[in-house]
Amino acid sequence: MTKKVIKSIFFDQFYDAINNKAKNVDTNKLIELADLIRATKINSGKIIIVGNGGSAAIASHVAIDLTKAANIRSMNFNEASLLTCFSNDYGYENWVEQALDFYANSQDIVILISSSGQSKNIINAAIKAKSMKLPVITLSGFSAGNPLKQLGDINFWVDSPIYNIVESIHQMWLLSVVDYLIDEK
Repeated sequence: MTKKVIKSIFFDQFYDAINNKAKNVDTNKLIELADLIRATKINSGKIIIVGNGGSAAIASHVAIDLTKAANIRSMNFNEASLLTCFSNDYGYENWVEQALDFYANSQDIVILISSSGQSKNIINAAIKAKSMKLPVITLSGFSAGNPLKQLGDINFWVDSPIYNIVESIHQMWLLSVVDYLIDEK
């Protein structure tokens, strides 16, 4: 087998995995999330979306699209000064929960993204959001028994140990909800 054929097989398998994982979602949960987002807007709340690394980039993308394209107030905590200040003052594992304490209101919902579902700062944020009686939506992957998946009101899980597959699917699912909400206008 030539290297070109081997490389082609890699990409075929990668995109097959993406397609299969993307379709392996409970669409009723996507509708439930869209309904929750719509209700949050009606109740003058906002959508707070948080993640680390690639998941933070997804949070930014989704927050911008919700705000600009769907006209739904959304935010994330990707401001470097906020992240470094709160991490320095409260510890990295606590910075998101402290940001929720400062920025979240009772009408808001919190969407937390962690590929592994093991990120301590995201887990602590879920616990904080629940203590504030805010709806918590989680997106995770890797192990089906990951701690984050146990904490949400609506949980999305990707059955894959590969970061780029998990993150791609998270982004696809969230952006499909954004487009669903836009299409309803």
